[in-house]
Amino acid sequence: MTDLLAFKNRQLPVKARIELGRSFRKQVPRSSHGDWTPAANRPNPISLLQEQDKGRLQQLLPIKYGRMVASPFAFLRGSAVVMASDLAASPVSGLQVVLCGDAHLSNFGIFATPERNLVFDINDFDETYPGPWEWDLKRLAASAVVAGRENGFKESNCQDLAGVVARSYREAMKEFAEAAILDVWYYRINTDTLLEVFEKYAKKSSKTAQKTIDKAQARTSERTLAKLTEVVDGKRQFINSPPLLVRLTHLLTEEQIQQVSEHYVEDAWNSYVNSLPEERRRLMGRFKMTDGALRVGGVGSVGTRCTVSLLEGDAEHDALILQQKEAGPSSLEAYLPRIEFTSQAQRVVLGQRLMQAASDIFLGWNEISGNDFYWRQLKDQKESFDMQKLDERGMGSYLGVCAVCLARAHARTGDAAAIRGYMGSGTVFDQAISQFAVAYADQTARDYQLLAEAVKSGQIEAETGV
Repeated sequence: MTDLLAFKNRQLPVKARIELGRSFRKQVPRSSHGDWTPAANRPNPISLLQEQDKGRLQQLLPIKYGRMVASPFAFLRGSAVVMASDLAASPVSGLQVVLCGDAHLSNFGIFATPERNLVFDINDFDETYPGPWEWDLKRLAASAVVAGRENGFKESNCQDLAGVVARSYREAMKEFAEAAILDVWYYRINTDTLLEVFEKYAKKSSKTAQKTIDKAQARTSERTLAKLTEVVDGKRQFINSPPLLVRLTHLLTEEQIQQVSEHYVEDAWNSYVNSLPEERRRLMGRFKMTDGALRVGGVGSVGTRCTVSLLEGDAEHDALILQQKEAGPSSLEAYLPRIEFTSQAQRVVLGQRLMQAASDIFLGWNEISGNDFYWRQLKDQKESFDMQKLDERGMGSYLGVCAVCLARAHARTGDAAAIRGYMGSGTVFDQAISQFAVAYADQTARDYQLLAEAVKSGQIEAETGV
């Protein structure tokens, strides 16, 4: 993935790279990023979503659309493929980073590092791909306006939230451009820092932040085991709770179960373990897989093959749950230079390791029956903010931290000095991003209405409340 980002100018002094970035404004003025008008031949967003559905588990798609039709923000969450198509026609500076690809404000959250410290960072990388840094920033800013409107904020406040995203990103990138390389790589936002931001700028929402952190601390692997598994006849297994959690033994016929030999399962397990660093392979050698289930989660990813595996170790209560999530092509891939990966799951894992300050020690990948899967631990001290519980100042504080995390990820994988030079120190770029975010939020509302009408007419089947 990093081959595309071989920085030809990295040997230049920082000032020279800043000037280089500034020179790109001649071809692509900063104000041009504020433009958004749907093209006359813009693809139908419903068609784009349905094209992406091909190859997914069709029986689960009504759940996906039931979740997306809940609100314009829910639609935005599930329609990265639509915004990717739109961004492909937008102006770009020409500077590349490894993109999250789906950097809306709900794809950030709290999780534990390998050292068991709680940090705040980007937490979704299904769409990760090398591309223009502006794309991630525009998606985050647009999501700010859509979410603000959903919370009932004034329109001027919603536009201000997009401005917070742009300004926070720009100011953070300035700091990263001047910092030592290792300082950028090691930089992380722990929950103490997160709380300090809320205490300083959004006192009323600081209690919400504290409650979110407390929930993350309480969401241990032991608690997840207690919630999702039970002991039957002395053996721990997943609780069968269709349609969101279905044991694989309930999905397969006796004949299919017999065809899935122990050798086949062992090969799939070994393939995953071999994707891990050597010391973690030794760790995983202490566990054995004892049960599995199909699990439905998220919004846009509903319908992809997502399973969970129960692993048991030496002691009676020594167990954990790993999630296997199918990885298809990134929504961005069709609009950017093609890069070859060992698998789509490897693309996701590499993107996450490059962009995150600290990643899950169980993060790895394999291939099963022609489908690519990446693995991670399920719900171990992970928690996301409920946007509807944040007031204007609270959401602004939250978005500022999100933007810093995004800038750090881009600085790790791109040329921070050149990006800084392009944006400059004034507000021209901030205002352009705010203008775009409002216009694209309007577009999202129109696209959401198309989905609502398709559901109402029966063109799209949606199962709500699941």
